[in-house]
Amino acid sequence: MKYLTLAATTFLATSAYADTPELVVYTYDSFVSDWGPGPVIEKAFEQTCACDLRFVGMGDGAALLARLKLEGARSDADVVLGLDTSLIAAAKETGLFAQTAVTADYDLPIAWNDDSFVPYDWGYFAFVHGTDLTPPANFKALADSDLKIVIQDPRSSTPGLGLLMWVKAAYGDEAPAIWQGLADNVVTVTKGWSEAYGLFLEGEADMVLSYTTSPAYHLIAEEDATKTAAAFDEGHYMQIEVVGKLAGSDQPDLADAFMQFMVADAAQTALPTTNWMYPAVMPAEGLPKGFETLITPGKALLIPNEDVPALREEALAEWLSALSQ
Repeated sequence: MKYLTLAATTFLATSAYADTPELVVYTYDSFVSDWGPGPVIEKAFEQTCACDLRFVGMGDGAALLARLKLEGARSDADVVLGLDTSLIAAAKETGLFAQTAVTADYDLPIAWNDDSFVPYDWGYFAFVHGTDLTPPANFKALADSDLKIVIQDPRSSTPGLGLLMWVKAAYGDEAPAIWQGLADNVVTVTKGWSEAYGLFLEGEADMVLSYTTSPAYHLIAEEDATKTAAAFDEGHYMQIEVVGKLAGSDQPDLADAFMQFMVADAAQTALPTTNWMYPAVMPAEGLPKGFETLITPGKALLIPNEDVPALREEALAEWLSALSQ
C-alpha cells in the first residue's frame, strides 16, 4: 500500500510538472549570476504566472544574437533579454522576432516607439577606475597617457560594440586615428564584460570599460567608495537594453506577460541594485540612495538604430586594424 501511494504521488507530481508551462529566456551570463537580477526576477515572476521561468545564460549580449542566428527558427528560446540599441536593427533583419503590445510609461532620455523590443534598463558607457587615479578628460588624453585599460570584444559583447559606436559617434572620420592611439593602452580584450571587470578588480589594468553606474555597486553593496567613472568631455555613449519575443515561441502570451513584468514596478525596483543600471520605468520609490553620487555625462551620444549596421562594419575594421599592429 505504501508503494502504491508513493507511486501515485510521484505520478501526480510528474503530471502536474508536465502541465506547467515553461518560458525559456536567453540572456547574458551576468544577468543570471547569483548577484545578478535573474534569481530575483525568476522568483517574482513565477509567483504571478503559474509557470516555470528558465533563464539560459550565454556570454554577452552580442553573443545572444549570434546564437539566435545559428539556431534560427529552431531555437528553444521564447524570449531574448539583453540585446541593446546597437543590435536592434541586426536583430530585426533576422525575421525571428514578433511584435508585442507591451506598453509602459518609460523614463528614458529618448522617446521609445519600437513595436518589437521593450526597454527594461539603460545606462552610459564609461571607464571605471580607482579614486586614487587622475583620469583623462577624453579619448585623446587617454591615448596620450600610460594608463592601461581592459575592453571587451565588439563581436561578442554589447559594451565592446558600444565602445566602437562611442568612438565613432564622438570622432567620426577621426576614429581610426583614435584607435591607433589607444592600441598601446589596451592590456587585453575579453569576450565579455564579466571577464574584463574581474581583471580590473584584480589590478591588471588602471581602467575598465563599463558603465557610469558601476561604482554604485561598490558603494551600495560593498560600502566601498574607492571606485568612480571618468567623465569624458566628448560625451558618453548611451545603451538601452531590451527584451524581445521570438516569433516561433510556443508560449506567446506568457512571453508577453514576462515582457510586461519586466517594466512593472517589481522588476524595475530590483534592477538598479542587481543589474546596476538605470530603470527604464522609474520605480515608485525612485532610485536607491547612492545613485545621486554618480557622474552625469554632459552630452549623451547615440547613433540611430538603423545606421548602426553599416557603421559597425566600418568601425570594426578600424578597430581590428589598429589592434593588430
